[in-house]
Amino acid sequence: MLGSFSEPAYFCQRCPRLFKFLEECRERVPGYFNGPVPSFGDPNAELLIVGLAPGMHGANQTGRPFTGDAAGDLLYPALAKYGFSNDRFDARIDDGLALHNAMITNAVRCLPPQNKPVGAEVNECRAFMIEQFKALPNLKVLLCLGKVAHDSTIRALGGKVAREKFAHGSEYKLGGLTVLSSYHCSRYNTNTGRLTEAMFFDVFARARALLMS
Repeated sequence: MLGSFSEPAYFCQRCPRLFKFLEECRERVPGYFNGPVPSFGDPNAELLIVGLAPGMHGANQTGRPFTGDAAGDLLYPALAKYGFSNDRFDARIDDGLALHNAMITNAVRCLPPQNKPVGAEVNECRAFMIEQFKALPNLKVLLCLGKVAHDSTIRALGGKVAREKFAHGSEYKLGGLTVLSSYHCSRYNTNTGRLTEAMFFDVFARARALLMS
């Protein structure tokens, strides 16, 4: 429990494939977190960032979203630049990082094989997202990283993905909230130039502007 919404139980079995994979991970890398990674941040947040799922050697290792992999090396500096953190990120769970007016979660809370959840798993985990959206008292802006996070968020808010389509920098109003989206800050996207630091920071600048308006 974080704030007033529920997180999946550590041994959650709602998705049999993911449960089995995490059981295997507990044997292979017993020092890793190896469970559904809980949300991280300010329970009074106006901004909620929605990622895809934990990475094997990132959040699945540390137990904190986007901590320990290359995606966090772009996300957390963006949060600091726009005043959403105390700028203490050092890719460790004990680095003293705190978020201000922001929270981070994932569309799928458990590590999926090859970082690819299937549709049924995204659908199953959406119940936690819906509860979270309703429980955050000051929520105004949702920032989705990647198409899976975008589509699941749109569906959680009762929208239609054929109408509220994913695009980098897309912006929609649904259920009294603003949904912004960005390409995921993965190593693949940054290495190929699909997503640049400037592009990513522009989306955060828009989020900050919306919260100040």
